[in-house]
Amino acid sequence: MASFSTFSSWRRLSLAAAATVLFSGCELLEFSPNDFRGPEDLTNLTQKNLDKLAAKPLPPGDTLRFVFTGDSQRFYNEVEALVASVNQQPGVSLMVVAGDISDFGLAREMRWVAERLNRLTIPYLTVIGNHDQVGNGRASYEQIYGPLNYSFVYGDTKFIFVDTNSREYNFNGRIPDVPWLQGQMQDLQGARRQVVMSHVPPQDGDFDQNLTPAYTRTLAEAPKLAFELNGHRHSYSIGEPFEDGVTYINSASFERNEYLIVTLWNDANDEPQFRLKKVSF
Repeated sequence: MASFSTFSSWRRLSLAAAATVLFSGCELLEFSPNDFRGPEDLTNLTQKNLDKLAAKPLPPGDTLRFVFTGDSQRFYNEVEALVASVNQQPGVSLMVVAGDISDFGLAREMRWVAERLNRLTIPYLTVIGNHDQVGNGRASYEQIYGPLNYSFVYGDTKFIFVDTNSREYNFNGRIPDVPWLQGQMQDLQGARRQVVMSHVPPQDGDFDQNLTPAYTRTLAEAPKLAFELNGHRHSYSIGEPFEDGVTYINSASFERNEYLIVTLWNDANDEPQFRLKKVSF
């Protein structure tokens, strides 16, 4: 009996010690794949990058050059190569990523990509993709990056980023938020041109087809729209699928080892003009 008592006491002490070690280090462990808590320097990244952009203003009238890509998703080996390539490009002001930063909507995926994108020498801005909304992904994206819909003006260009991942909301008739988009596109806030970026293009089956007419009409009627940027389809394309004068440009995914450099300016009639350059890395 004495021997059993001693063993029981030892076992209780061992378990208590193990629990102490486990919970004293709980900040180092991710108990749930849906836990989006993380270091402060990997939160609110949208605003932090907007602050960096504001610190390097583009003079009015200057041509804007920026990098356009999308869908890092599970192609993590390509992230570092892309960053190294972009850092060698002269005269670019920012990079925009058309969603699907993650594959499974996990915070640790988003942070892993963010840690590497933070090595860019230019600011970068993102829009949420459908894969970023898997599980608890929407909350993770808002914590790590920021708002799902937002806009900003840089130089002569207004950028409008909008969540078009309708399927992730069970086609509830509210995504994309067309009234919000209409309000944004009718107010240039002093800009001379505007660009819209979303993840799912309006001609895709993951876009709420009941909202397609209102969405595309909003773009077609907007003043000074240069084009709309999308991801989701993992390959580069450009065209006017609705034959309404609006150009839609789709990005290649990171696995394709290519991105676009977009150059934007206004012509003598103050109409937006653009040029695309494809870069392989």
